[in-house]
Amino acid sequence: MLRPAAPLDPIRPEARDAPTSGIVDIMTYARGREGLIPLYVGEGDLPTPPFVLERARQGLADGETFYTYQRGIPELREAIARYHERVFGGRFDPDRFTVTVGGMHAAQMALRIVSGAGDEVLIPSPAWPNFDGVARVTGAVPIAVPLDCGPNGWTLDLGRLADAVTPRTRALLVNTPANPTGWTASREDLAGILEIARRHGLWIVADEIYGRFVHDPAFAEQGRSPSFRDVMGEDDRVLFIQTFSKNWAMTGWRIGWLETPPELGQIVENLVQYSTSGVPHFLQRGAVAALDEGEEFLADQIAKSRRGRAIVCEGLAATNVVDLPPPPAAFYAFFRVLGRPDTRALARDIVDDAAVGLAPGSAFGPGGGAHLRLCFLRDPLQLEEAVERLARVLPRLARAEAA
Repeated sequence: MLRPAAPLDPIRPEARDAPTSGIVDIMTYARGREGLIPLYVGEGDLPTPPFVLERARQGLADGETFYTYQRGIPELREAIARYHERVFGGRFDPDRFTVTVGGMHAAQMALRIVSGAGDEVLIPSPAWPNFDGVARVTGAVPIAVPLDCGPNGWTLDLGRLADAVTPRTRALLVNTPANPTGWTASREDLAGILEIARRHGLWIVADEIYGRFVHDPAFAEQGRSPSFRDVMGEDDRVLFIQTFSKNWAMTGWRIGWLETPPELGQIVENLVQYSTSGVPHFLQRGAVAALDEGEEFLADQIAKSRRGRAIVCEGLAATNVVDLPPPPAAFYAFFRVLGRPDTRALARDIVDDAAVGLAPGSAFGPGGGAHLRLCFLRDPLQLEEAVERLARVLPRLARAEAA
């Protein structure tokens, strides 16, 4: 007699083994806590600005609710090209860009293009956990390449990256400025990474979504971080993933873009067709407004993040139990509480004792376990209150572990 199949028997291992998010875990634990200051997610506290909302409303009023262009409406792809020309200089062909359902969709399509079952993807770590997850669900094998952390912050050892390449390696997934560490590659670092990719015939998947949030002048080039565009040639194998989420307070819109060589346009369009069939037309109208009218809003966001960085770094340093090199870019503080290596338990203690939500570093892969991530793109008064609460409890929690 045949044994009835268990419910999970027919499930593909890529789906079954998709990792649970450690960030969502602490959010679930903290949900409903009275007076909680939520600093565990990667978004600011402002809603989408009115000039973006109005353009999307107009699209709805005009009946833009039908199927639309798979790769994005021409007006938005042209606006994305104009934005790149303003930020990076030179000319950009709109055919390089495909509108996606957020940066996550762009990352998933990029990895589907360059890797598959059994292929290895190298990821500097600690890293945003979705990089590891998206590699796994596509069947690839994510390989963490540890970043180094010293008194001056996080750095990538290019020799270590080169040594991690094997015959199965297909791509380097590079996030700079980085979530959660704030690590920012210099132009020389990017040239070195590119040389490794050229030597081994690898693709680079570049996530530069925090490129406008640069705080340390040593890492700034004309108001942005260094980019692979500064060092690459026309034939280099680089795919860029981007999002509207961070710059223009549009996390809930789920809209971003993938930049590829124009020759890949039809391939990307096919992947869109078989995943989402395109981004809603009226949402794309709002995205055009963000790009064409959003520089003042973005400048305010950058200024806000710099003030938040100062509040958090200075306030936590004063506790004398925190190790936090000031991040040169992005909008996260990634710090250690001395004597507390288990940050999953520590994050829960902080929710219970301080009503502040922080993401445990264990969510960000190898090298992150002893750290906590705090998002400082928030109202300064709220950050000051959060730091005061942390300053009251962290010395006691550090001592409790040491004892």
